Amino acid sequence: MGWLFAAIAGAAMSVQGVMNTRLSEKIGLYESNVYVQGTAFLLSFIALWIFGKGQFGQITQVNKGYLLGGALGLLITITVMLGMKALSPTLAVTTILIAQLIVAALIDGMGWMGTERTAFHWQQFAGLALLAGGLVLFKWK
Repeated sequence: MGWLFAAIAGAAMSVQGVMNTRLSEKIGLYESNVYVQGTAFLLSFIALWIFGKGQFGQITQVNKGYLLGGALGLLITITVMLGMKALSPTLAVTTILIAQLIVAALIDGMGWMGTERTAFHWQQFAGLALLAGGLVLFKWK
């Protein structure tokens, strides 16, 4: 199921990035961000009300740094829109994927944020290099 959820997330992120960029061209960058984040907040609240079974009161027990995940939403939404506008959806998403993979590899490799430390071998580095090479080939005229 993890593969399916990840694929759905990737597809949704690509579509959302283009939608948000087109919205921002009409109403403005920060205005579209407020709309996008506000809609997400409202729908998240409804989902919490219907499906929530966790313990929201335990939020005070969480590492305070993890609470910045919501603030990253602003950075992510704004920079995706700016990247898609400046590049193209394909180039922007490929660049985003490379950055995500590098940061995820660092998190796994260093065991940051409570993850189990994962050893990286030449195959993982070759995979990152191939992805970066694909971006260069795609952009090459």
